[in-house]
Amino acid sequence: MTERPITVAVLNRNFARSAGGAESYSVSLVEGLVSRTLPSGEPEFDVHVFAQTVGNRLPRVTYHTVPGWFRKPRWINQLWYALYTWWKNRSGYDVVHSHENTWHGDIQTVHVRPVRFHLFEGRTGVRRALRWLKIMSSPRLLFYVGVESARHAPRPGRVVVAVSEAMREQTVAAFPGCGPEVPIIHPGVSEPNIALSQESARKQLGLPQGARVALFVGNDYARKGLRALLEALRALASPEVLQPGGGQAPLHLAIVGDTSQLPRFRQQADELGISERVHFLGKVQEMALAYRSADILVHPTLADSFAMVVLEAMSYGLPAVVSSSKHCGISALLRHGENAVIIDDPHDAQALAREISRVLGTPHLCAQLSKGGREFASSHDWSHAVGAYAALLRRAAALGAP
Repeated sequence: MTERPITVAVLNRNFARSAGGAESYSVSLVEGLVSRTLPSGEPEFDVHVFAQTVGNRLPRVTYHTVPGWFRKPRWINQLWYALYTWWKNRSGYDVVHSHENTWHGDIQTVHVRPVRFHLFEGRTGVRRALRWLKIMSSPRLLFYVGVESARHAPRPGRVVVAVSEAMREQTVAAFPGCGPEVPIIHPGVSEPNIALSQESARKQLGLPQGARVALFVGNDYARKGLRALLEALRALASPEVLQPGGGQAPLHLAIVGDTSQLPRFRQQADELGISERVHFLGKVQEMALAYRSADILVHPTLADSFAMVVLEAMSYGLPAVVSSSKHCGISALLRHGENAVIIDDPHDAQALAREISRVLGTPHLCAQLSKGGREFASSHDWSHAVGAYAALLRRAAALGAP
């Protein structure tokens, strides 16, 4: 019998690399899947993306627009998206792969900490009962807890995938029925654009030539730790923080990401007296510009399932200062001082300033981190993730075949 392409529905509300790590993960995965072929030369996968917004249109992918009638509040939009895609995916697809909170989907990739884990972590007895009262009195929480329970419920052929060890632990803790078999498929990284010069990248982004530039990337400035980083930037102008001859202070900060929280953090920069050294760039479609323009990546995140930005920055040879594995999934794979500098408390602005200064002020450490980061990134290209998902999709399609 001649093999035919496996028809896959991919659920991702915002199909765009600039929308965040989970969305970039989905785009890169789809790009890898549609490049695979069968021995006959036909595509191995016929991919259909169901999205409300599409920022990256890939060849050989069919796009289905989900109406954005209920954008606010967010949970209503999530409910509408789940209902709409459930109705459209009832037939015609061999496998449904969801990156969203939906009760349907053969493969469920979990990118963010479950709401249930957040609500009940460390709570027992009366405190746990009070949490249930809070949930029962909130339609929003009822929806999130309910749809997550349905999403993680065991059923024949369903696979729940985590993007990091921390995400797997939190998922299994919140939903023990998933079992310990939840596979981990880390993000990958694409080939860096090393032909682009730092001078050219800074010119295109409007960043100062000849200065040291730290890079911060994140759509949720608060959750990614920008408050502490701005305080660290002020501290980096003081002699007691700077390493001898190292930081070439004052250091500039380039901030890439959604600007919805910009007024609040621009005000903080003004109050700290560092606004002339802070550059809010908004969303950058060509992230190579951001990576090539910087001298260091600083990622003091408070909560990140993996942090693809760290992996991508490493591929460009940027030394990285990143939160510990308690806050950031990728840090469980990193080695302090060899391929990254890991900070225990991302709230500690003084410690953050000292580590930034130490890296920029110690040439041999900077070189070691750059070399170690490149080696780490080279071992995490997208081919591994794409191959792992291809195997899951083939198995799911076989289980669902008549």
